[in-house]
Amino acid sequence: MKIIAHIFNDFPKKFGIPRQSGIIDSLQGRIVFEPEYRNPEAIRGLEEFSHIWLIWEFSEAKRDEWSPTVRPPRLGGNVRKGVFATRSPFRPNPIGLSSVKLEKIETDPKLGPVLHVSGADLMNGTPIYDIKPYIAYTDSHPEAVSGFAVKPAEYLLEVDFPDELLGKVPMEHRESLMAVLAHDPRPQYQDDPERIYGMEYAHLEVKFKVAGTKLSVLETTLNSKP
Repeated sequence: MKIIAHIFNDFPKKFGIPRQSGIIDSLQGRIVFEPEYRNPEAIRGLEEFSHIWLIWEFSEAKRDEWSPTVRPPRLGGNVRKGVFATRSPFRPNPIGLSSVKLEKIETDPKLGPVLHVSGADLMNGTPIYDIKPYIAYTDSHPEAVSGFAVKPAEYLLEVDFPDELLGKVPMEHRESLMAVLAHDPRPQYQDDPERIYGMEYAHLEVKFKVAGTKLSVLETTLNSKP
């Protein structure tokens, strides 16, 4: 298996990344090919598709051993399911699969073809093994049964983001950050109204609390680390 590309976005760490691709359309990312695969001929015709599949590596979830069962956060972390019945990153082979929207293809004089995508659930720097076009008539199954991963009732947290703190967030990142917070970035099994959570996004560290259905931002600071 050869790494053909990496994705670059605003999530330097796993915390806060959407649980599935396509949940937050405003999240932007760039896919940059490795030098060996920067031949424009390799993506000829890709611009004809609106969405693509990414086959990638859970590069921060590697383990020497694997377990046949895992505890899905969706079930509170207390119920075991077979690893092949879940999308847990802790698998015999740490492979991820995501469908994302292809916004545009840019030709960079140094990097070659660069794919601009939205809605990805990958961390910054994630290695990509393959890219395939998403084909609606075969890849979409509206009648499919989703087991324990049935879509929950739609709800968003009310985000209290004081103006003086929101003002520290660059304008181009405000919509996506607000959406990430509204979708509740906490692990689904954690519900401590006194706990202060912290997440990094777009060179910022954001600290917040959640009580009931309200998320209150407490602090935003510029992350000085590279």
